[in-house]
Amino acid sequence: MKIETKCLHEGYTPGNGEPRVLPIVQSTTYSFDSTEHIAGLFDMPTEFMYSRFGNPTVDAVEKKIAALEGGVGAMCTTSGQAASLLSVLNICSAGDSFISTSAIYGGTVNLFAVTLKRFGIECIFVDGDAPEEELQKAVKPNTRAVFSETLANPAIKVLDIEKLARFAHKNDMPLIIDNTFPTPILCRPIEFGADIVVHSTTKYMDGHAVQGGGVIVDSGKFNWANGKYPEFVEPDESYHGVSYTESFGNMAYIIKARMQLMRDLGCYPAANSAFLLNLGLETLHVRMKQYCENAEVVAEYLNNHEKVNSVNYPTLKGNPNYELAKKYLPDGCSGVITFNIKGGKPNAIKFMDSLKLATNCVHVADIRTCVLHPASATHRQLTDEQLVACGIDAGMIRLSVGLENADDIIDDLRQAFENI
Repeated sequence: MKIETKCLHEGYTPGNGEPRVLPIVQSTTYSFDSTEHIAGLFDMPTEFMYSRFGNPTVDAVEKKIAALEGGVGAMCTTSGQAASLLSVLNICSAGDSFISTSAIYGGTVNLFAVTLKRFGIECIFVDGDAPEEELQKAVKPNTRAVFSETLANPAIKVLDIEKLARFAHKNDMPLIIDNTFPTPILCRPIEFGADIVVHSTTKYMDGHAVQGGGVIVDSGKFNWANGKYPEFVEPDESYHGVSYTESFGNMAYIIKARMQLMRDLGCYPAANSAFLLNLGLETLHVRMKQYCENAEVVAEYLNNHEKVNSVNYPTLKGNPNYELAKKYLPDGCSGVITFNIKGGKPNAIKFMDSLKLATNCVHVADIRTCVLHPASATHRQLTDEQLVACGIDAGMIRLSVGLENADDIIDDLRQAFENI
């Protein structure tokens, strides 16, 4: 099936006389005929046994997202932050390190630089634009993964995925990519060498701002038995001595994440949240096209405005990411634009507070246009040096273009500009 059809039909296929629409299975427990049956499930988890591990409604959504990204399996979480956390914890333990590009979401920077440091895991931040030989200098004997974002939030930098994949694989490490902004409609990182893909499903996948969630997708392509990851090969004493590579083959990563981390941390979404997410996924291909069309019109308007210093949207001619966008995002670069207003932070705040149609809120990738001032909101916890590394200026505004008529969005921007 083409991806538009997958959005509608993957994950759930009703049988004769069954509900046409994915049903909400509102139950935490499942009944079995014997103790032996349950015991068998703890050796080989092929059925639902408890909703901290899996739920039929969530499972259908996991299968759909895996199909959209081209992976062998997926696991939903309660947030995008949880997905990023578990994607790393599934590989790294205390005493390990991993590499991340610096131009990523501020919450993820704090998660990696502060919280994981408390767990004894070091994050080594690098410039994603650096040549491979420069990146190589960051690798230590205990470095076990590489992390980045397809489209950096909020810097809107396009990642050279193939370059980072070459670097990671040269060092026998997996590449983890946060693909939240493009979604699999605009880019499928696995096709360019990524091994693990994560999303905040709260954003475009949902689109309607009605559920918080995340997801991890396993490509099934990384060789966990390459000698560097014994925890995937050697018996797991916390799970009946199972060897994940031996028992689950190319699904070793996602099964380990579920049976170790989800079992112990329990950040699994509710069935109702998955149901709402599925409604968003069914229209994802239609919405992403319109977000991109609206954003290109708005970006051109901002790029020609006398009160704007600079606009960052990769499809604009002259943008430093223009060629990378043509390669990795040929169908569009999402609806998120960043721009710097002349006069810095005071004028940025005045402009945002003057908007009437666009909502000033801590959210992005909604069906409704919204704005945010990253330096005083999502990236407030970062130092000045970290803000620069993330590509954030005090006068920067993150504009998430919605699905309203583009003329109405521009009219709202125009009247706000008149107030500064």
